[in-house]
Amino acid sequence: MIVNYGFNATLTARPAMGDQLVDLLLTGLNEGSPGASEHCLVYLVSRSASDPDVVHVTEGWTSEEDHHRVFAGETAQAIVARIGPLLAKDSAYTDYVPVRGKASF
Repeated sequence: MIVNYGFNATLTARPAMGDQLVDLLLTGLNEGSPGASEHCLVYLVSRSASDPDVVHVTEGWTSEEDHHRVFAGETAQAIVARIGPLLAKDSAYTDYVPVRGKASF
């Protein structure tokens, strides 16, 4: 499969809540969760090297439509609902159309 749609999100947790935010985002890889979907080809959670409360998520999907459909599901919405209270401010999103690259985990 080829990544045809993706985005980066930068989330800033409330002070000292970065660990909780990372743990919650990583549940997105659990079976039945968005990151485990056959349509999600890249799901990478990273932390800022200088601020442990700043978390970056990179996702790559087979299509924008697949992303929206999966995130409309109950499991994804439950994760999203739990993220809000952990955040210190609105998240920043940058969408993109991948050209070429490599991902090996």
